[in-house]
Amino acid sequence: MSDDSTIAVFDAVRALAFIGDLSMGQPTDHSLRTAWLAGMIATQARCDASQVEAARHVALLRWSGCTANAQEFADFLDDDVQGRQALLASQKPRARQQQPRTAPVPNAMLAMANIHCEIAGDIANTLGLGADTEAALRAIFETYDGGGVPGLLQGNEVPLATYVVALASDLEIFSRLYGQDEALALARGRANSVYPATLVEASEPWVSTWMATLDAPTPPWTEVADQPASMLNRVGLELVGDVIDLKLPWMTGYSRRVAQLARDGSARAGLDAALCHRTYKAGLIHGIGRASVPNAIWNAPEPLPASSLERMRLVPYWTSRAAGQIDGLALEADIASFAFERRDGSGYFRGRSGTAMPVEGQFVAAAERWVSLRTRRPWRAEFSEAEAAERMRQDAEAGRFDPHVVDALLATAMSHAPAKPAAAKGGEQPLSERELEVLRCISKGESTKEVARALGISPRTVRTHVERLFLKLECSTRAAATLKASTRGWI
Repeated sequence: MSDDSTIAVFDAVRALAFIGDLSMGQPTDHSLRTAWLAGMIATQARCDASQVEAARHVALLRWSGCTANAQEFADFLDDDVQGRQALLASQKPRARQQQPRTAPVPNAMLAMANIHCEIAGDIANTLGLGADTEAALRAIFETYDGGGVPGLLQGNEVPLATYVVALASDLEIFSRLYGQDEALALARGRANSVYPATLVEASEPWVSTWMATLDAPTPPWTEVADQPASMLNRVGLELVGDVIDLKLPWMTGYSRRVAQLARDGSARAGLDAALCHRTYKAGLIHGIGRASVPNAIWNAPEPLPASSLERMRLVPYWTSRAAGQIDGLALEADIASFAFERRDGSGYFRGRSGTAMPVEGQFVAAAERWVSLRTRRPWRAEFSEAEAAERMRQDAEAGRFDPHVVDALLATAMSHAPAKPAAAKGGEQPLSERELEVLRCISKGESTKEVARALGISPRTVRTHVERLFLKLECSTRAAATLKASTRGWI
C-alpha cells in the first residue's frame, strides 16, 4: 500500500483558502475572487511577474492563520466567525490623524495578529511559496500609514503584496455588500492610509470590468495548468489537517488520529490498498467544515440548543462543498463529508442510511466517533478505552454503525501502542523529554499554571521550558509551536 499522502501545493492552498473563508464568515469563493483581483491590480500597477504571483498566493493564504487564533477571537468577540464577518463588513475609511503611528495597539489585538501572521508565514514557508509571499503574510495587517498591527512598518517597508491584497479584498467585499460605487468610495477613503493611493488610481478605471468578469457564469479562476512551478510541488495533506485542528486547543492531532484509525481499521477489515489510502486522506480533511462553527458552540456542554445543532449539522455540508472547489481532493472531500452520517439515517447532513454510505465513509464516521469519545472536552474528561468501546458497541447494536466496521476499528484502536515522537531531522534541534511533555501540554491549550500542576514543576520552570521550545522551534507563539511540532510528528 502506498503511503504517499501528498497533494499539489495548489490544492493545499485552495483547501486552506476555503477554511479561511469559513473562519471569516465569508462566501467560500471570497479568497479565490480576491486572488484573481489581486493579480489584476498588480498587473495594472505594472508589478513584475514575481510580485503578481506573490499577490495571488498571499490572497489565497491571507486567512490561513484564522484557525490558530480562533479561541482568542472567541474570548474577545464571543462569536469568532460572525465577529470577524462583522469586522470586515464594517470597515470604514479613517482619518490618518486619528490613527497616529504611535497609537497603542490593544494587547488582545496584538496577540491575535501575532498568532495569525506567524502561522500564515510558517504555512507559506512549509509550502515553499517564496520569500515575498512569506514576508507579506507576516505583515498582512500592516498599513501604509503605520497605523496597522503591530504597527512596526509603514510605507515602502511593508511588502507590496500586502497592499495589493488589502485593496483587492476591500473591493471584493465592499462591492458585494454595498455596490461598486460605494466600494470605490471606501477604497479612495483608505488611499495613503491602508494602501498607497497609486494602487487605487491604477485600479479605478478597471473595477467595473473586473467585477463583471468575476460575476460571469463561468468565473475566471486560474486552473492548475496555469500555475507556476511552486504550486505544482507536492506537500503532505497532513498539513491541512493540522491547520484545521488549530481551531480548538483540545483538538490538537484530532484529524491525524481519525485518519490513522480509519486507514488501519479498513485495512484490518480487508479493504484494498487504494480504498485504505483514500480513507486515510478523507480522515485528514473530515473537519474542514468545523471552521464555520464558532468556538463557543464547540466548547459548550451537551445537549446543545437547536440553533447550535443546526450550525453543527452544516460542518459536513461545508466539507462536501470543498469537494466541488478543490479538484485534487474532490473524491476525498466527498468521502470525508460522511463523517457524521449513521447507517440508521440518524446522522447529518444528508441523513443517508445503510448501503447509501460508501464503505470508506463508514470507516471515517466510526473512527471519528471513537476519537471523539477518547478526546477530553472542556466540559468532560475523555472516556476510558473500555467506556468508549462499550459506547461503540451500543452504537453498532442500535444500527448506527456496521458491526464489522466497529469490530475492525476496536481491534485496531485497542491494539495500538502509543506512538513514539519522530526523531529530529537534520537541521532540527531535538527536544528533551521534559520539553516534549511541556509541548504536549501547551498544545492542548493548558495554561502555565495548569502545566506546572500536571508535571509537578514550578510555573517559572514551565516558562523556562517554553522559552527554550520557542528558541528551538524558531517561533514566538504557542500556536506556531503546536503546528511545527505536529508537522514534524513530535506530538
